Amino acid sequence: MNLGGVEKLRWHFDEKYPRPFFYPFNGPSGVSLTRIGHPGAQNHDHHRSVWFASHKVNGIDFWSDNTKARIRQKHWYRYKDGDDEAILAVLLGWYDEDGHEVMEQDVVASLLPMPNGEHSLEIQITMRPPEGVEAVSLDMTNFGLLAVRVSKTLSEYFGGGTITNSEGDVSEKNIFGKQARWMDYSGPVVVGVEDARQVVTEGITYFDHPDNPRYPTFWHVREDGWMGASFGMHADYKIETGHPLTLRYLLHAHSGAYDQTKATNVHEAFSKRPGFLIRKPKTGEPHRQYEVERGHLP
Repeated sequence: MNLGGVEKLRWHFDEKYPRPFFYPFNGPSGVSLTRIGHPGAQNHDHHRSVWFASHKVNGIDFWSDNTKARIRQKHWYRYKDGDDEAILAVLLGWYDEDGHEVMEQDVVASLLPMPNGEHSLEIQITMRPPEGVEAVSLDMTNFGLLAVRVSKTLSEYFGGGTITNSEGDVSEKNIFGKQARWMDYSGPVVVGVEDARQVVTEGITYFDHPDNPRYPTFWHVREDGWMGASFGMHADYKIETGHPLTLRYLLHAHSGAYDQTKATNVHEAFSKRPGFLIRKPKTGEPHRQYEVERGHLP
């Protein structure tokens, strides 16, 4: 996804991967603030930068790479780059180990420019049972639904990073399992090569939206460089036909250390923005394109 002709983000959905993901997610310096895999564990290849997953949907593991359950892109709704906003919208299907679809998921991702070369990734996901299925259960689990694996240098344990939540708590031991409006992971980033290298400070602030059920969310965070809004940490959630679940999140790629005032302002602006509506093509429209526009959700 490009803003002003510069790539900030890339979407991967090839069938060689168990589920789609975003990588890289570049910071203001142009260096990725996320990574693939765990810096110190050989069994975390499922940690792919920024991704959608859940450990239990109808009791099925959609989280690890040890399962045959898969999340697949069914088709594009819309994709466009721009100077003021870049938009990606797709339809995903969640399939059990026998290939039966258990859940559909709309994804809308909006990349927005911000002052001082910063940018934000606004993500809206809408989940519902597929056609012919009456309900789907998001079972209780710490793992899901939007996860972020930060780069090694941002990690509190492996790098020089710091985790801070909206309430001012710092480090995993003070944050894990607590409710907060947002979470921030900031730390050093190496820019340039060889003799021209320099170290700057950047980070990602991950916001929960006030309209989300269970707001403010509980957080699953780790000092090794992982954070996720844990929607199902303490309870199941049943999604029935005709009553989809929509969740909105925002990832702010910022320069400098975590700034409480800046985060508060970003959260306030995010809270006031309408969500996204996906409009089906009308008969006779040129190329029959889907439109993605902001509007108040049903």
